[in-house]
Amino acid sequence: MNTMTSTATAPQFCEGIQHFGTAWEGFSTHAKSAAIQEGKSAISDPNAPDAVYQTLLMADALRYLTLQTCGSKGSGHPGGFASSAEAYAALVMLGHTNIVTEVGHHAPGFYSAMFLDTSLEAMGIKTVNDLMARFREKHGLLGHLSGAIPGLLAPAGPLGQGQHFAMAGAMLHPGKLFPVTIGDGGMGEPYVLNSMMHFNTAYPKITNFLPTLIWNGYSQEHHSMVSRFTNEEMIAYWKGHGFKEVVLVNAKDFDDTNQAGEYVDSSRFSLKQRLAFAAAVLAGMDRAAKSALGGTLTVFIIKQLKGTGVHTVGAKSHNLYPADTLDKAHMIDGLKRRALNPEAWSIVRENFVRAGGGPAVKTAVTEHVLDMAPLGNMPLHDFPKSEKAVPATAMGALVAYVGTKDKRFVVTNADGNEASAMKNINDALKIRHPTVDPLYNQEPEGQVYEPLNEDACAGLAVALSLFGSRSLWLSYESFAINGWPIVQTVAQAMAELRRKTPSIVTMFTAGALEQGRNGWTHQRPEIENYFAAQMRNGNTYPLFPCDANAIQVAYEYATNSFNKCMVIIASKSPLPVYMSMAEARHAMEQGAAIIYESKSGSKGTVVFGVTGDMIFLPVFETRDKLEAEGYKVRIVAIVNPRRLYRPTDVSWSTVSEPDNKFMDDAHFNALFDGDVMLAVSGGPSAVLEPALLRTRAPKRDTFAWKRGETTASPAEIMDFNGLTAEAMAMRVKALLT
Repeated sequence: MNTMTSTATAPQFCEGIQHFGTAWEGFSTHAKSAAIQEGKSAISDPNAPDAVYQTLLMADALRYLTLQTCGSKGSGHPGGFASSAEAYAALVMLGHTNIVTEVGHHAPGFYSAMFLDTSLEAMGIKTVNDLMARFREKHGLLGHLSGAIPGLLAPAGPLGQGQHFAMAGAMLHPGKLFPVTIGDGGMGEPYVLNSMMHFNTAYPKITNFLPTLIWNGYSQEHHSMVSRFTNEEMIAYWKGHGFKEVVLVNAKDFDDTNQAGEYVDSSRFSLKQRLAFAAAVLAGMDRAAKSALGGTLTVFIIKQLKGTGVHTVGAKSHNLYPADTLDKAHMIDGLKRRALNPEAWSIVRENFVRAGGGPAVKTAVTEHVLDMAPLGNMPLHDFPKSEKAVPATAMGALVAYVGTKDKRFVVTNADGNEASAMKNINDALKIRHPTVDPLYNQEPEGQVYEPLNEDACAGLAVALSLFGSRSLWLSYESFAINGWPIVQTVAQAMAELRRKTPSIVTMFTAGALEQGRNGWTHQRPEIENYFAAQMRNGNTYPLFPCDANAIQVAYEYATNSFNKCMVIIASKSPLPVYMSMAEARHAMEQGAAIIYESKSGSKGTVVFGVTGDMIFLPVFETRDKLEAEGYKVRIVAIVNPRRLYRPTDVSWSTVSEPDNKFMDDAHFNALFDGDVMLAVSGGPSAVLEPALLRTRAPKRDTFAWKRGETTASPAEIMDFNGLTAEAMAMRVKALLT
């Protein structure tokens, strides 16, 4: 269908395209002018022959650029996106350009789309040569999608995450469609359809997101686990998860080349049948989009062979290897088969630039800061130091206040707020549920989202945050790891963003020390080491409020921050109050503060640097023992350990909304100088690294979590882990002997 031709008429952005072809049959009839007319944002008629013809041109342009871009580095993933090309092109021609994906491996296709609509010019990528040079390079186009790339809405790396971004977009922007491409290889992830089903139960009126399944029969290195489904079984699978409308377009129905198997390469069809397939995709996508926007939970499925139209097919098309370079015969052949005439490139670009109202860098919803409801001053309650108070409940009152001020605010929790001593949140904001039941605080319009799935909780909360709205994920610390990967993904994305957005805020209750009777299944504080490792990223802050006043300050601090990941860890038990509100604010800003210091002592100064709240109970018991023997004791609450690092320890200058506040040596030494320092945590020890790294104490040691066990009380689990006054006092005396 294509042969080589001159590049003399090629538009400037095509500089670097290695192969051009001659015009397709019918080009002069169906590509005289762009199907998306000037001043319009979409085609006027999805059944018009010109629109169908140009949709197929766009699909092949995307395939060509995807393959040449990957080939320029002998690296990257062309095959998966290639099988989605008609579906992606149809969405663009229909003006639906707020597209997210679950598949990080589709990155080069998405970059090609952003190149064609000129969005990448914002980062200096103006020609195909630029596109190739910057692909998979530092300060360029990373191997998997990032929301930092102009025009792209959200990151994509680990599978099973993209639908959360589509649902968040749909919540925040009624009337706009948020398609999300999902690969059938990723259908093995457990939560993709489950999370959409729960969301639809809780938010039945929000259907303006459109999962678009790229059913190509293969995963990365083998057949996909759903490759044996019949069409009827696939339709039933989606309908079984609440989807009322399933639009499936199967390339095999249009095959005039007698390809074997259930999955076929539509690029091998005659032009007539390729156009017939493109017409079915365009009409089907139009039907699906209108259905989703019209209030019906809808999925669009395109079924064609992985690698359609590139260098090879099946799982072998998934990624390129060093041998797959642009000078190899199989790569040259693949590119020549997709080569377009220069005039076709001009038409494709015109359609891309007009679609959706302009380049995605100007029109995508995530390219703008979302207006937020003002909160005013939070109603903090200053508990006196003579009292005991429940940290979780104290924070719950503020969460309730935020929700009453900001009606878009969503709280997510899998294990239940009431179980975490935060029933006050449910009382004020109500659990979102179709069954009205005052006993359980259930209402259809509630602001508390409770799927019994930490991935779904974390996913929706952080997606809302990334898209510009306030949210909060609450969990037991022991279960948080099930949802943390998407938090880390979005935290990294926030570090790169070119706009301000509310920080991710999470709060993990029922730490290991409170969960004796439940045994080790509820005693998994090791995730704190994960948070500690992320501190060096530059925008992650694990916060350890020591009491009910400090947790209020922590939540206020987190809620008023931007582009950061704020992790609050606290107990749900009544505990002593060590700081006034003013002292807690000072400690949060500085990173740490003294909450107790002996007036005298002749045997040396013992400093305790402590993260946590319940763990202070044995620390204060140790104080009594040591003071009785003549030691001077200073107890320092480390509430914001990231502040205790040195500036050179943290990549603070590389992130959006940078924060270069670190405690200087004079203040640090005033807190931690002594003859011996014990760094103590109710969880693992990594969060104590900043204090241990800088202390000048000649003797030092750590007391931290070892492992879980079933016990009758917090004291018993602390004893099992060696976190006792006797053990600490003994260690101090041994160090100072």
